[in-house]
Order: sequence, then C-alpha cells, then structure tokens
Amino acid sequence: MSPPNSRPQVLIVGAGFGGLSAARALAAAPVDVTVVDRRNFHLFQPLLYQVATAGLNPSDVAWPVRSILSRQANARVLLGEVCGVDSQRREVLLNDGRRLPYDWLILATGATHNYFGNDQWAPFAPGLKRIDDATLIRRRILLAFERAENTDDPAERRRLMTFAIVGAGPTGVELAGAIAELAKKALAADFRAIDPRDARIVLIEGAPRILAAFAPTLSQFAQRALQRMGVEVWLDRHVSDCDAQGLTASGERLETATILWAAGVAASPAARWLNAQADRAGRVQVQPDLTVPEHGHVFVIGDTAAVTQDGKPVPGIAPAAKQAGRYVARVIRAAVQGAPRPGPFRYRHYGNLATVGRNTAVIDFGRMRLAGFFAWMLWGVAHVYFLIGARNRLLVALQWLFDYVSFSRGARLIVGSDPASAQRMP
Repeated sequence: MSPPNSRPQVLIVGAGFGGLSAARALAAAPVDVTVVDRRNFHLFQPLLYQVATAGLNPSDVAWPVRSILSRQANARVLLGEVCGVDSQRREVLLNDGRRLPYDWLILATGATHNYFGNDQWAPFAPGLKRIDDATLIRRRILLAFERAENTDDPAERRRLMTFAIVGAGPTGVELAGAIAELAKKALAADFRAIDPRDARIVLIEGAPRILAAFAPTLSQFAQRALQRMGVEVWLDRHVSDCDAQGLTASGERLETATILWAAGVAASPAARWLNAQADRAGRVQVQPDLTVPEHGHVFVIGDTAAVTQDGKPVPGIAPAAKQAGRYVARVIRAAVQGAPRPGPFRYRHYGNLATVGRNTAVIDFGRMRLAGFFAWMLWGVAHVYFLIGARNRLLVALQWLFDYVSFSRGARLIVGSDPASAQRMP
C-alpha cells in the first residue's frame, strides 16, 4: 500500500489493449499509475497473422509502451515478469525478487494457447499470440518451401508443401487465406524445382461451420471464398494427435511439416496468483464490477477474466478489453474522489470482423452484415485506425497498398532459430 499522505498507487499488469486503456483513462485522476509488462511494447494482435505470413514486419504492429505513455505525467512503465500476488500485503511479486506495492491492482495479463490437455503438441503446432510466435511461424512457412525446393523425394516434397491450420475462428481463417495468397501469388515465380501454387492448405475445424461467432450466411460465404483460393476446409474434425510428421483428425492422417494452432486460448495464471475461482479456460470469475470476490481492490479484465452479460460470456476480443479497461478506470476514479460508484460493467458489442483474403472479408454488425470487397475495405480501415501511433498507421497503409498492387510480400526474411523445426525437417 502507499505510504501516508501519498497518492493512491494503481498497478496495472499487462500492456495489452485492456491495460493500456485503463492507464490512459487514469491520466487525469489523482493517482500514480505503474504499468508492468514482460515486454517493452504493445502488440496489435489482430494483424499478427500478417507478420506470420510475411505481409508485415514486426515493428509495423508493435509500439514501445514507454513512448505511448511518455506524455502521461502520472504514469511510469516497468519491465518485469509477474509471478505472483501477495493480496494480504497488497504487493505484486516479480520473478527477479522485486515487490511492487499497490492500492488498486488491475490484472490484464492476457491469454496463451490452449491445447486442451495436450501441451506436448506445442513444439509441432505453434499458436499465434506473440511476436515470437509470428516470426517462428513465418520461419517455418518459408523454410518449408525452401526445403521442398531442395528435396528430390516426391513424398517429402508433398509433406513440406502441405500446411494445416487447426481452428477456424478469425485467426485460423485469416492464416489460411494469407498462406494461400503467399503460395499462389507472392512466391509463384520464385522457385524452379517446385511450383508454390501446388501447396496444399488445410483448415481443420471441430464445429459444423467456420467462423462460428458470425451469422451462418457469412460463414458460408467465407468458406466458399477460401475454397476458391484453394483451401481445403475440414469440418466436424477433431485433432487427436500431432507429431513431427503430421496430425490425425477424426481418424484421418494428414502428413504435413507445418501445423499452426488456432483452436483455443487459456488464461494467464492470475487465478492461481489470487487463489480465485476460475472457469475451464483458467479465466478468473469476476463480479459485475470486474473485481475479484474477496479482493475488492483487485480487478481482472480482458482475456484473463470470465465475464457474463445477459447470460452470455463477453468475448475475449480487443474492444471488450478496452471497454473493461476504461470502466475500471472510472471505478477507481470514483473511489479516490469520493464520487458515486459506477454501475455494473456493460459491454457494448460493435460487431465481428474477419478477412478471408485479398479483396474479401466478412463483417457482422448484428442487423447489418457485409461480405466481399466493401467489407474488406472497412476491415482494413478499422484495423489501421486502431493501430497505436500515427507512424504505424502510415507504414501499414503504405505496405498494404504496395502488396495490393504488386502481390508481393516484403517481409520474407528467414531469421532466428527453431530447434524443433530443425529436428522435424532435415
């Protein structure tokens, strides 16, 4: 807790959409704000798939947290990884031994990949949540083509040029469409022994349709668009095994060198830190004001929180996290200023958006639904607008315009190391 006569200390763990929204909304409040994150940048996750498929560079979708909050006088940024919470002493524990005191704590620690009890699949089927994930996936995709060019074994060449995406939500659909465009357009003239257009892209979904959160008509439109791009869509298939040579889905074996996981998420360890009740995905069961039961000064927001509204779960998407961050800031401002406390948190859903490929997207605003080129234009405008920093908006807009005209991918660099990939693809 803060010393006597000092301003209340608000500690925010996580510099994602929710954490940054809370910090910014507290700019004029009589509190001191500390934002701690294990990374020094804010990541715009909705465009991360473009980094993974060589459409954008990592710096195009990330921005330094210190720069974002540099003009906010009551905010400071600390680099560190949280490993626990001492709720009795109101301190957050870092893995380097430091303890950070708080009067109000906001946990916005996000989520990671969920393999539904099969974590041994992780080395073979990386998910897409971090910059490191995106560069790893980009490396595996590009190396698959390079190794296919170098092998004389037809069976191995087919395996290397087969790409499987598990999970057909927005991330899975966007990855499938982007890989198809990469293979059939951007790389089409780059090789001599292989034709990248022969690549096989398989999108695997356990439900009866893709994009389950969208209206059925939009799901059908997106599926037809993917199939026109050459993507195979496997529905009602459940993955039972992943290994170095491929995967098995509902009894059918698919030999592939590249498996991408987009089938689910699991929350951070926040529930364990607080010894709080959690749902099956590990999300903290919060109260209507987003506080944790028996922890009235602790808020949990974003992918880390299980929030129910009108009998339905609030989706774990960026707009929900940002609205929750702003709401929590209002609650804290009211408390420190002695004003009436706001009512329960209410999430306002503005719609679902997903891009299928070049010129094609689907948008579900509830009563209004769009598909095709105009939806793709709105999708692009929305994503560029919500990027942090004018520089990022300009870079992404120019990069997209160049890619649109040239069908190129300007970020086709194979960098870093991947021991698992080296073992799988000699």
